[in-house]
Amino acid sequence: MKKIFTKKINVALAAMLCCALWGSAFPVIKIGYNFLNIAGSDTSSQILFAGIRFFLAGFFTILLGSIFADKFIVIKKKENWKNVAVLAVFQTVMQYVFFYIGLAHTTGSKSSILDSTSVFFAVLISCLIFKQEKLTINKIIGCIIGFVGVVLINITSGSQVGSFAFNGEGFIILSALSYAFSSVLVSRYSKSESPVALSGYQFMLGGAVMILAGLIFGGRFKVTSLPAFGVVIYLALLSACAYTIWGILLKYNDVSNVSVFGFMTPVFGFVLSSIILKEHLSQQLWLTIIALVLVCLGILCVNLNIDKLKKHKNIEKEKMNEGKNYSCKGI
Repeated sequence: MKKIFTKKINVALAAMLCCALWGSAFPVIKIGYNFLNIAGSDTSSQILFAGIRFFLAGFFTILLGSIFADKFIVIKKKENWKNVAVLAVFQTVMQYVFFYIGLAHTTGSKSSILDSTSVFFAVLISCLIFKQEKLTINKIIGCIIGFVGVVLINITSGSQVGSFAFNGEGFIILSALSYAFSSVLVSRYSKSESPVALSGYQFMLGGAVMILAGLIFGGRFKVTSLPAFGVVIYLALLSACAYTIWGILLKYNDVSNVSVFGFMTPVFGFVLSSIILKEHLSQQLWLTIIALVLVCLGILCVNLNIDKLKKHKNIEKEKMNEGKNYSCKGI
């Protein structure tokens, strides 16, 4: 499995699949709100909806993982349940409570811009706090280029980046920070435990906490139609597949090389929202294309291994020098 998930082309394809799935969640969640009659201001019902989604995602992750493994997936070591609890707090509870409350107090466009800061946070946390990798100039430049691309694609939708409310934009940033911490923690914890097991059980634990919180604060909704049921199941399967694949990628690769693909999530979200919800059907198609190119350049820049290139150049120089010396000896 390591060989498969360390090849750059496979990493790129798998990460892009995850981002496409997460991007599809933006329009599908909005459709779900309509089907379930959840108002934009009804935060407790939104948290309840998210809790049910992630509890089911955990169930599907364990079920599918067990089928593929031909045995029931469990947390192997008792001490790793502490890691599951920590991940449930950061990756599910904090991330999505802050996200859903923040989203209710700001625009979707601003949310997607601010949420993409999780890429910066993940790189900085991995490099400066946990010392898992080096903070190189190409990683910094790549993150900046990618972020500019995300901002540009949101400008095409006419978003305004001016006002700031702590319970709106501030909560979205806290959500991004929570997700960044969880990405680094998954990379660490998956060294001693299956990322599939970690994802599944932390989803179920985090989902259960969110369901309880949503119910306590008065959250209610009814699934009264087949399309509404389909939306809940799709979102659960989406999370199960995307987070499991992402966890496997983080296990075998540097956090920065995987996390930078997160810039593609708002791009997919924008494109899919345009197609499915008929939102932001921009006449400025060229700006969208430029934004996509910038995001791709940012990803390439972060994944560029400067040290490896320098080493390769030095080897080539040594070979040339050896060739010159050999020629001189022949003379």
